[in-house]
Amino acid sequence: MTKTCDGEGAGAVVGAGAVVGVGEELGDAFAVGVGLAVGCTAATGVGLGCAAVRAGPQAATAITASIGKAMRLASGRWEFHVRPERGGRITSLRLDGEELLDQGIGVDQPTAKSFVEGGAWGWDEIVPNLEPTDELPDHGEAWRLPWEVLDEGLMRCRGRLVPWELQRRIELDDAVKVAYQYRNVGRSTQLAYWCAHPLFRYESGMEIGAEVPSALGEGASTKVFLPAGSVDHIVLGWSSGKRIAVSWDASLTPDVAIWMCNGDIGGYRQIAVEPATASPVLEAGASFAWWLRITPL
Repeated sequence: MTKTCDGEGAGAVVGAGAVVGVGEELGDAFAVGVGLAVGCTAATGVGLGCAAVRAGPQAATAITASIGKAMRLASGRWEFHVRPERGGRITSLRLDGEELLDQGIGVDQPTAKSFVEGGAWGWDEIVPNLEPTDELPDHGEAWRLPWEVLDEGLMRCRGRLVPWELQRRIELDDAVKVAYQYRNVGRSTQLAYWCAHPLFRYESGMEIGAEVPSALGEGASTKVFLPAGSVDHIVLGWSSGKRIAVSWDASLTPDVAIWMCNGDIGGYRQIAVEPATASPVLEAGASFAWWLRITPL
């Protein structure tokens, strides 16, 4: 799995205290967490709590954060299972009872050196890097760290090696809507890199609404990079008849890749639709927001 975006052509610098990229799609998804001065450090264990107070003249608002066990979200046709303590991983996504995410090959070790060695399955958030560096691990920090649960469907993770913060809110209706906000909680500018990493089930001959190989041989894998900003949704369809559209705002997350694996790297059978930010430069205290949606067809 190679990098979706190499950070070249990063956007304009965003000043401290600013929140950009929100737009009408997010609405009030981040009524909690925007404009907060947080008085706690990154999560270090189960049951950690913290309080946050709104900056400015508003009345203080307490927010309880905790790291709990596996959680379940369900509404209508959708059912999610999430493990906050395991990098906030979405381990199951079901539509009308049918599992859409790859369930892996029995490997689940978040302390492993590389992402694949740790178990490449489910749905993770890749922040703040993809390729390993001298300081940062393969596929970033977020999949290795415990996430805090702020409210139903609302979670937060903070980096330990780089001072970033990512909030994710999952809302279930007819469609699945996932709203994100990346905040620079450090003292200097940084690149706000994020890449979606939902590993859906791969089937030979399945519908893939993009210019990718029509079929993969047994034991093969490939990654296709689409022209930046060229697409804002991709349709996936399985032999069961289930079809979904994965969509995003191409002006906010323009860099898109599709990972396909048919029994490679130990036996995984998965396809990932990976929109990513173009690594906008954020000043200390600034934020960047975007969204992802999954709609049944």
